[in-house]
Amino acid sequence: MAIKFVVVGTGWVAGEYLKAIHNHPQAEVYGVVTRDSERARDRLAELNIDTRIFDSFELAVRDPQVDTVVLCSMPDVRAEQTILAAKHGKHIVIEKPLTMENQSLMAVAEALKANPVTTVASFVLRWNPTFDTIKSLINDDALGRVFMAQIDYWHHIGPHYGQYRWSSKKALGGSSMLSAGCHAVDAVRYFAGDVTEVTAYSCATWSDSEYEFDPNAIAIMKLASGGIAKVSSSLECKTPYRFNIHLLGEKGSVMNNQLFTHKYPGQTDYATIPTILPDSGDVTHHPFVQEINDFMDALHHKRKTRCDFFDAYKSMELTFAIDESIATGKPVTIPLTRA
Repeated sequence: MAIKFVVVGTGWVAGEYLKAIHNHPQAEVYGVVTRDSERARDRLAELNIDTRIFDSFELAVRDPQVDTVVLCSMPDVRAEQTILAAKHGKHIVIEKPLTMENQSLMAVAEALKANPVTTVASFVLRWNPTFDTIKSLINDDALGRVFMAQIDYWHHIGPHYGQYRWSSKKALGGSSMLSAGCHAVDAVRYFAGDVTEVTAYSCATWSDSEYEFDPNAIAIMKLASGGIAKVSSSLECKTPYRFNIHLLGEKGSVMNNQLFTHKYPGQTDYATIPTILPDSGDVTHHPFVQEINDFMDALHHKRKTRCDFFDAYKSMELTFAIDESIATGKPVTIPLTRA
């Protein structure tokens, strides 16, 4: 029997989820939730998907036929929607940011503890082939302990992007890290482990910027392993999209898809690994298919996904700590709270 999904929203990212679900042999797009039914019908027609349209999220989660909800809603309502879905026993795919502040993140954690369901948080780059390659190298001891990590998210998100009209605002974008740089924050944890302390700074770009927060930020972190890390995020930059991954380990190092390791004792320079880099801000380039495949397999085998809510919780908490350090000008210790 197919797993029935309801996707909240019909925008750019929602479209990728709709395609991934529609093309999975054991999944069904049962419906979409939107207040703009005309736009939804046009979008579904483009995707050649015939399904029902809900004008209310509550109606969707109350439907006993629905197994899973995909939250591509606006960031400020994601927390309450996650809590409501969990209370109705629905499995949940949650876009990032999971919530807009730490208190609501804690509330979602309590709801999911009380109502255990399968979750996946869309730090979607975790399913990118370069990420798979690097994680495999780490697990195979090709790098040893990663003592220094530097990861950058550089992406000019300006008026040419549809999301700019709302993501540039404090209420819905939040900050450079919260809006998009959190992908790099999550990558630090994924490759180098948890963080115990962070100090961060931010700055503006141009005097006529419409961003309501500093679109550029840098965070310096202490790793639980004793190492250090740096994350940078820029949403106003004169550069093509870049997601740089530089890792220094005791036994080897990685620069994106280049490897230098003790595993190859005759090596004299970095070797290039042919793979798909996380080198585009276009969501059609992102591995939503692999994320949904992982989610479906987790449901089938009753296991956790590669990035479930409680793993992503730590990345979100670290993101909030970065913003707190920027606001206060002081180092922030992590965890902020236990979940």
